[in-house]
Amino acid sequence: MQQRSDVPAEGRSLSDTHMMLYRAFHAQTNFLRPRMAKIGLGPGQPKILGYLGVNGPCSQRTLAEYFELDPAAVSRMLASLSQSGFVRMTQGEDRRTRLAEVTGEGKAALAEWDRCCDEEGATMLEGFSPDEVTQLQDYLTRIHANLRRANRGCAPDREAL
Repeated sequence: MQQRSDVPAEGRSLSDTHMMLYRAFHAQTNFLRPRMAKIGLGPGQPKILGYLGVNGPCSQRTLAEYFELDPAAVSRMLASLSQSGFVRMTQGEDRRTRLAEVTGEGKAALAEWDRCCDEEGATMLEGFSPDEVTQLQDYLTRIHANLRRANRGCAPDREAL
């Protein structure tokens, strides 16, 4: 039986944009994970450390909302970061609110992570012009905004990078 030309082929998702993003993400993960482990950081932890390093002490809820993560996942990451000495948990405005704050050891780990990301960025964008990098960043920003709009009212992604 011949397939209609107006119906996309089965398995088209293996070569569409989502698969290109997925494969790029996994190649990036494979590049960064060993470097992350060498610093003593686990999955999802570098972004938490980076946020705290830039924005200062904040609540678990703020982190969960910013990264669109399940608060329990953020809580586990903070507990591990605290146990490693990269983050200190302090009391907030009231007894129920705890704030996460990066430590000196955490700042050193973050500086090393930033160097890893610089290396990854240079590798990933080799051969790209500055205009192409700007365009790519714009496209990714727009993709994120489109997906956020589509997901309004839905539960956040439970996976942590």
